[in-house]
Amino acid sequence: MQRLIGVLALVLSVALPALAGDPTGTEALRSDPNAPVNFTWTLVAAFLVFFMQAGFALLGAGLIRSKNTVNYLTKSFMDFCMATLSFWAFGFALMFGGSKLAPGLEQGNSLLGWSGFFLSGPSYDVRTLLFWFFQMVFAATAATIVAGAVAERMKITAYLAYSFLIGALIYPIYGHWIWGGGWLANLPFGAGARDFAGSSVVHAVGGLVALTGAAMVGPRIGKFNPDGTPNQIPGHNMVYVVTGAFILFFGWFGFNPGSTLAATDLRISVIAVNTLLAGAAGAVAAIYYSLVRTGKADIGLACNGALAGLVGITAPCAYVSPWAAVIIGVVAAFVMMGTLTFVERILHVDDPVGAIAVHAGGGLWGMLAVGIFADGTYGNVAGLVAGQWGQLVAQLIAITTVTAWSLATGFLMFWILKKTMGLRASREEELAGLDLPEHGTECYPEGYIPAFPMATGK
Repeated sequence: MQRLIGVLALVLSVALPALAGDPTGTEALRSDPNAPVNFTWTLVAAFLVFFMQAGFALLGAGLIRSKNTVNYLTKSFMDFCMATLSFWAFGFALMFGGSKLAPGLEQGNSLLGWSGFFLSGPSYDVRTLLFWFFQMVFAATAATIVAGAVAERMKITAYLAYSFLIGALIYPIYGHWIWGGGWLANLPFGAGARDFAGSSVVHAVGGLVALTGAAMVGPRIGKFNPDGTPNQIPGHNMVYVVTGAFILFFGWFGFNPGSTLAATDLRISVIAVNTLLAGAAGAVAAIYYSLVRTGKADIGLACNGALAGLVGITAPCAYVSPWAAVIIGVVAAFVMMGTLTFVERILHVDDPVGAIAVHAGGGLWGMLAVGIFADGTYGNVAGLVAGQWGQLVAQLIAITTVTAWSLATGFLMFWILKKTMGLRASREEELAGLDLPEHGTECYPEGYIPAFPMATGK
């Protein structure tokens, strides 16, 4: 009976409109005449980030073999949906409770938030729901990064469970420390650890959790020889890869400039230019590297170079000048390529799409870049180029923290999943491809004969 009463109390607390904040927007509009333009800007930016999911789906699908395409597309689609629900129920409150960034987010401390669960009560407010929507698409981005690293061999059931857990716990708790008024943001060095749009919060968390997942599920059959040397397993569709990269590049203009959460913050022009320059510089650096090294212009490497540049500029995009953005993008490409080699040849971890190198390598570099290139013109964030050392110290502490947190929690999560439901598909399923065994359909059925008579025109 006590349990029943507790459940009913929870349901009522979620449902009762009397406890709502400002669900119509009347008070928000009265208190801020700029609310409509800022709401529109933030929502459009969030829609762009949402559309990046299509880019991830195409990019990853093109870099794997055709027999696993439906499996990858399912994971890419469903991790967005799973993370959306877990971030709504738990993650948002854990991440932003205590931040007081919107109504209903008053309760929390420097380690953890505990208000805003289920967007109920005072958090049923137009300002809070706007903020939640923008933050939700970021959480879903962190979740989908792992899909590529574990592609072609992880069971769909294990992947769905992972998708829920990263949105509920792993992503939001570290995010609270940086964006929710937590201890990293309040370090007594520089302006505290700063990550404007998510090099560490989104990309490093996703990339490092991807490293633990790929390591624990093991390499694909045939990836490594007995002596540990890797074999190349080419993807099946470069049109998907380049189209996906274009979509992601375009969506990044929601990711970075949108993080101002206000069209009235005219720094958005600087952020947009920095984003473009870093992505372009990363692509150019990567393709010229491939030309020098092999004599061939590798468009796949160029796409990952662009993404690495974009990941690298995500943290410092608001704090640096355009010349620094170009350097950040070039360095990010080389960090990505070095990480690719390290992960594959030293760690012997199989990452079919290079997600670990792009997101973990690029993300950690982006955090470091804040401490080096921030020029002090925005947010009082000043790095080495402005003659300040404190910001670099804060960034190094954040880099150490996100690495330790993501690897530890990622290992624990995948270890539990491995011991309970199992991580890996069977050898027979992997060799045949996961599309038919796990989904009952193929992406490219051959020799298909319709089950109905063809029209004869008679």
